[in-house]
Amino acid sequence: MLATVEEQQDIVVESSSPELEILYQDDYLVAINKPSGLLVHRSWLDTHATEFAVQKLRDQIGQHVYPVHRLDRPTSGVLLFVLDKDSARHLMQQFVEQTTEKSYVAVVRGHLDQGLLDYPLKYQYDKIADKKADMTKPPQEAVTEYSCLAQTEVPIAVGPYQSARYSLMKLVPKTGRKHQLRRHMKHLRHPIVGDTSHGDGKHNTMFRDNFDIHRLLLHAAYLSVIHPKTEQKIEIHAPLTSEFARVLSDINLSVEK
Repeated sequence: MLATVEEQQDIVVESSSPELEILYQDDYLVAINKPSGLLVHRSWLDTHATEFAVQKLRDQIGQHVYPVHRLDRPTSGVLLFVLDKDSARHLMQQFVEQTTEKSYVAVVRGHLDQGLLDYPLKYQYDKIADKKADMTKPPQEAVTEYSCLAQTEVPIAVGPYQSARYSLMKLVPKTGRKHQLRRHMKHLRHPIVGDTSHGDGKHNTMFRDNFDIHRLLLHAAYLSVIHPKTEQKIEIHAPLTSEFARVLSDINLSVEK
């Protein structure tokens, strides 16, 4: 079955650069600024994909790398790898125990202020990986802190309205559920622009037609972990990708506000 136009937005790789942007690197860890649309590793989700972050980074630095957390394919930003399996165990445990710190930036529909959303989410099953899983799991605890960085109104008609409002949000997940930020923003009725699974198709189409945006406007901007060897706190910041920064300028949203 062919992907629809909406579905295809999630599989466009944002950058065709031969090299990944490295944000941090030492003898044990390496972090990249993953472009939107790039799969972390081979997946049944797209058997036709030819580029993967694991292989690209391995070829770029000449070493095997091991991802220690997930980043949705359409999301850009900080993606952390380790260079040895012992470090992998230490880092993965931090993610499991939710002792890491993460923050994202996103463009959402409408004007949203700040708050803390505690809204359990049903487990999302993978069609293949979870074939034999228990399908009766109760909703999982899910908590997201959100605050507004800037707001704008775009003089373009969307649906019955002659203009459209948007907010640039800082999103801090306190738990790590699948598609948590995307699903929580939908629950608040302020879906993330470009979200083809949980978003608003009319606004996605407007951004595609007027601003040439074919990606989810969600970016993993910050990650902190405890270094597996030095036991010191490591803080990693990922600048916005060029396409994300461009659209913020186009709609007069400033991350500096």
